[in-house]
Amino acid sequence: MSSTKPYLIRAIYEWCVDNGHTPYLVVQVDAHTRVPREYVRDGQIVLNISPEATHQLMMGNDEISFQTRFGGAPFQVSVPVAAVAAIYARENGQGMAFEVTAEEASATEGKVGAGETAPEATEPAVERAVEHATKRSVHLTRVK
Repeated sequence: MSSTKPYLIRAIYEWCVDNGHTPYLVVQVDAHTRVPREYVRDGQIVLNISPEATHQLMMGNDEISFQTRFGGAPFQVSVPVAAVAAIYARENGQGMAFEVTAEEASATEGKVGAGETAPEATEPAVERAVEHATKRSVHLTRVK
């Protein structure tokens, strides 16, 4: 049976956009995540995935990809759904947090290139995502 995680991410995204909010994605960065490393803090990156901030946004069941700009320079972002720790609305903090588990990390292990190993994702990744969102007085629902 397929995971509900990508469906929930898309649902929260649509809810944000429909209500005029800015959807933010909290991602646990690993070897499978293609983001500019200079914007990664404590192993995570927070991405604005609003229609105004992204171009060619594709939210699949295994991967979220889009083009955006960082510091004015174009960048193609690619994030495994397994690495998503939370999605929330910037304006009111409502959204959903997810556990980034070792099982999800191992599910993408077959996609690791030669000579690479997939880092183990841990519970602190979700805690950091919730802490980050909590600083914005959010109301995240944690999904296991």
